[in-house]
Amino acid sequence: MSEPNHQYHIHIQPKNGWFDIDLKELWRYRDLIWLFTKKNFILVYKQTILGPAWIVLQPLMTTLIYTLVFGGIAGIPTDGVPQLLFYMGGTAVWGFFAACLNKTASTFTGNAGVFGKVYFPRLVMPISTVLSSAVNFGVQLAMFLVFWIYYVATGQVTPNYAGILLLPLVMGYLGLLALGCGVIISSLTTKYRDLAMLVGFGVQLWMYITPVVYPLSTLGDGMLRTVIMMNPVTCAVETFRWMFLGAGDVNALSWIVSTGVMAVIVAVGVMVFSKVEKTFMDTV
Repeated sequence: MSEPNHQYHIHIQPKNGWFDIDLKELWRYRDLIWLFTKKNFILVYKQTILGPAWIVLQPLMTTLIYTLVFGGIAGIPTDGVPQLLFYMGGTAVWGFFAACLNKTASTFTGNAGVFGKVYFPRLVMPISTVLSSAVNFGVQLAMFLVFWIYYVATGQVTPNYAGILLLPLVMGYLGLLALGCGVIISSLTTKYRDLAMLVGFGVQLWMYITPVVYPLSTLGDGMLRTVIMMNPVTCAVETFRWMFLGAGDVNALSWIVSTGVMAVIVAVGVMVFSKVEKTFMDTV
């Protein structure tokens, strides 16, 4: 007897809802997410002289410049923390967020050729971008830990060891925040291309309202400190320093507010992304 002929049908239907995201479908495409993650990582350093060494050299050079300019020339205090560790930690955390945001913001325009040829969940692209940035952060964190271990061993830093266990949650929060902001910008740039030109400039300005090169203690208790605390990236940078360096302003209220802001941004980003992905090929 011949075996029954099984036929499988895949139905691709238009999405009509504002929040029409199939998480099960995204999970089925997890192998594609992993492939794009590797591609994003490899392409950045392909045909470069130093290759992946730039992952370490770039933040290290940035840290040295910050130490010279802000620590040496400007004389900005670092709350008793060694300047090298203070700036290196802030640079690593901010670099992860900025990389996720900058790369995710070009999802539609940068991948229009692929999107127009084959179907797959469009959120695969920004998710893989965040994951590839997480790999870079992991390498930079390893460099940070080399210096951190030395300063801990010499008694110059007193970490909150139990708090370090929260690091994956902090970085996951930052990744989601960058993903939400990035997909909103990516969706808008399909029609308004000049927004893409403002992203890099806007991210640079955002860094200066984030305590990357200065501690919150230098701001006093006035309105400026309140504004900086309203920045959803601030609590992540401060928490990282609190975990590893024993310095930083961490409180439950700022985390509750920041998490709420992040959830709203992600929800709006997903809704706008879902709406725009149906017609972006006509405008991109």
